[in-house]
Amino acid sequence: MLSSQNTRSALKLIEKAFINKVLSSNASLAYMSSGSMNLCAKRNYSRSSNLKRMNFIAANQFSMKMKNQSMMMIMSNNLEQQQMRGYASLPKGASVINMPALSPTMTTGNIGKWLKNEGDKINAGDLLVEVQTDKSTLEFEFPEEGYLAKILTPNGSKDVALGSPIGILVDDASKISSVQNITLADLGASSGASATSAPSKTPSTTPSTPSTPTTSTTSQKPKGVHEITMPMLSPTMTKGRIGSWVKQVGDKVSPGDIICTVETDKATVDFEFQEEGYLAKIVAPQGTETSLGEVIAILVDKKEDLATGASYTPSAATAAPSTQQQAQPQQQQQPQSQPQVQPQQPTSIQQGATGGRIFASPLAKKVAAEKGVDLREIGSGSGDSGRIIRADVEEFLMRKPTIQEQPKVAAVVAQPQVMQAGVPTASYVDIPVSTIRKVIAERLTESKRNIPHYYLTVEIEVDKLLKAREELNKAGEKRGFKLSVNDMLVKAAALAMKKAPEVNSSWNDSFIRQYNNVDVSVAVQTDNGLITPIVFSAESKGLAQISNEIKALAAKARENKLKPQEFQGGTFTISNLGMFGIDEFSAIINPPQACILAVGKSQKKVVVNDNPTSPEDKFKVVTTMKVTLSCDHRVVDGAVGAQWLQEFKTLLENPLYMTL
Repeated sequence: MLSSQNTRSALKLIEKAFINKVLSSNASLAYMSSGSMNLCAKRNYSRSSNLKRMNFIAANQFSMKMKNQSMMMIMSNNLEQQQMRGYASLPKGASVINMPALSPTMTTGNIGKWLKNEGDKINAGDLLVEVQTDKSTLEFEFPEEGYLAKILTPNGSKDVALGSPIGILVDDASKISSVQNITLADLGASSGASATSAPSKTPSTTPSTPSTPTTSTTSQKPKGVHEITMPMLSPTMTKGRIGSWVKQVGDKVSPGDIICTVETDKATVDFEFQEEGYLAKIVAPQGTETSLGEVIAILVDKKEDLATGASYTPSAATAAPSTQQQAQPQQQQQPQSQPQVQPQQPTSIQQGATGGRIFASPLAKKVAAEKGVDLREIGSGSGDSGRIIRADVEEFLMRKPTIQEQPKVAAVVAQPQVMQAGVPTASYVDIPVSTIRKVIAERLTESKRNIPHYYLTVEIEVDKLLKAREELNKAGEKRGFKLSVNDMLVKAAALAMKKAPEVNSSWNDSFIRQYNNVDVSVAVQTDNGLITPIVFSAESKGLAQISNEIKALAAKARENKLKPQEFQGGTFTISNLGMFGIDEFSAIINPPQACILAVGKSQKKVVVNDNPTSPEDKFKVVTTMKVTLSCDHRVVDGAVGAQWLQEFKTLLENPLYMTL
């Protein structure tokens, strides 16, 4: 008999191993392999992002099931050791393929037919297997690349639970043989797919387990009522903020409709829903920050079920943050938080003008206390039942920027004469950091800290380039295009990769990945921060096509309408500040790329004429432009970077070469 301490340790290891593998296969690999994401994006990203999101939720449900099964089998030491092996038995570079959630009501699926065989290469976006769901037979479009090393559930397998292992993926063909002997039992799953316990059976064992509220609540969910959860709209996303709800309560939702906008770690993205029904309840109002998998809204199948859906409350484990049950204990503790400095502040937060309680989330109360905001001034919030949430406090601060000086107790103690003299107190404004700005800060700090940058600068004569652009634009008036200098820079940068393909690469610790296509990210400044839409395969496109694509992408970026596949990935970046009058600058590399080109303004200067035709022709006026290439020294040596710059310069000084 094993001790209770060993039992708990075993359960934690099993659960941790499973979750780590699911997360690594669904998120980490997607980020590290930008080329793979680009390929996947060219197909149907909205569908694959929903698969990732549902797979993430299924993983949590499956880990709970594993814990319950382990509790029933823990009496056997041999079985416990078998469970403990878990995913630790997988070699490095191998990951588990799990049964995805292909519909919001799906709990199990049947394997119809494998479309890939063991040993086959898988590219991001390839169809992997046919799965029979509770609604229809669907093809599982896989979002990553690798090799199918092992099929764990063969054709015809029945009732495979969400999140259950169905196959094994490896990142290199040489590793296929290393996983051939791994079975479902080695991964902590039932060897027979049909024996995998379904969610409907788990309540019999879960009442004694307080850590599984999602399963028990799901069993009580009315028929025809479904939870809409926060989707994964970027491979590195862990949480998102609701920007705005496009659909309102009571609206009909059809497949492909945009139901809301979500601010991710990269951009504001439309959430394109793939099911049909009616929006019965909004759980996460505008401005709410929600983790992946948490419920943001309730959908019902029929219009007559709207009232039922509106009265349904998700469990605490899956609901969006700041439920009423979570808020009340904090409200009781708040009066004790700062009794000496601000004795009246807690009362003002908890009580309205008539002495009633102000209904606010704990986070809203915390922000209000820090900024000196009296919640009574905000009134009704945008949360459920008028609850005040953090977004309401931040909006109030934006409308009233001097509000941070309201805590007069501390101010009077510090400088009583200054306050009484009427000197203006608003010396600064605190601007809330958006999710995008926070991620930009994290990524660029990581880049500068981890990537050994070095910089190469060259001055280029662009008179021939400007003349060629002028001639081409005359022809373009009738053909519907107008070239910019930046369009020609993108084309020249892509063509220069033929001479120095090492520049079109990325660092991956154990190997350097060199890309066949040149996907140029073009930096665009928006109100929300910097974003880099991508011109894919720029080396094979004409100038007119590149120009039209850049204009369309830049317009969508400024309107926050870019789709994830239009800005995620890229193999090389160009940042042009010439239009702002910048002579030259050095840019920070956009990881995992190896290089970024910083472009300054063009300006006229007098130089020595190497081919004078008369004594008075010793000097000439030329138009020059300075560019600086930032390189990752782990990938690109100085000579290689210089070779690329010289080829780039040659193409710009002789633009006709770009037509060869």
